[in-house]
Amino acid sequence: MDAYRIAYDGRPYYGFQRQPDVPTVEDALFDALRDLDVLSGDTPPGYAAAGRTDAGVSAVAQTVAFDAPDWLSPAAFNGELPASVRAWARADALTGFHATHHATAREYVYHCFAPDADAERARAALDRLRGEHDFHNLTPDDDGTVRDLSASLAGDGDYLVLTFRAGGFARQLVRRLVSLVRAVAMGEAAMEKIDRVLASDPLPGHEGVPPAPAYPLVLVDAEYPDLEFAVDPDAAASARVVFGEKRAEWRTRARVAGEIADRI
Repeated sequence: MDAYRIAYDGRPYYGFQRQPDVPTVEDALFDALRDLDVLSGDTPPGYAAAGRTDAGVSAVAQTVAFDAPDWLSPAAFNGELPASVRAWARADALTGFHATHHATAREYVYHCFAPDADAERARAALDRLRGEHDFHNLTPDDDGTVRDLSASLAGDGDYLVLTFRAGGFARQLVRRLVSLVRAVAMGEAAMEKIDRVLASDPLPGHEGVPPAPAYPLVLVDAEYPDLEFAVDPDAAASARVVFGEKRAEWRTRARVAGEIADRI
């Protein structure tokens, strides 16, 4: 059994998990394994993934595990993957390892554009959200809503860089946490809103917290204490080139959009 760290730009995909008739990251992985003659059926033997990121969400450390041949290095995997999906590290795992169930923590970072936000109000909001709570008002899920949350904030110009860590996350939980913190930081919601959200009573629709956009969210870690990942130098270099080129392209697009906006 082998586990692979996978990085991807989530914007071209309708999420990680396979769906009918739309491109997903998992489709890209399975197509590559078929082209490499590693996969003949629907899924590789023993296959599981650390998490199912939503449409548009990106990752540095998505983790997939399955019974793989010895020769399938991350660099070999990349030989058949699209440029937007890169394997970059590999670990040996014991038989029976499950990438979903054996992850002890997941960590997400959200780059929240919030000019004029009050960073101290954002930190105060995070202080109230940390710890174990039932986040049922911040997810459409009915189960798995009680989580022990760690959270931190870093300021970066017009951005609030929010980091959230827990054993797992219900659907849309991180994105709704971001919306809530941003609303408090921008003065659009009172601090008492957090207490109302964390209360046992369900929120009526007009008081609900919508999810923030998906594309600024990145899965940056899935923790497995018993695994030691070895970085594949060639695969990692390939990933840095791909995402470095994307960064340059997006910066140029931002400058062009800014030129247009400034001249209107």
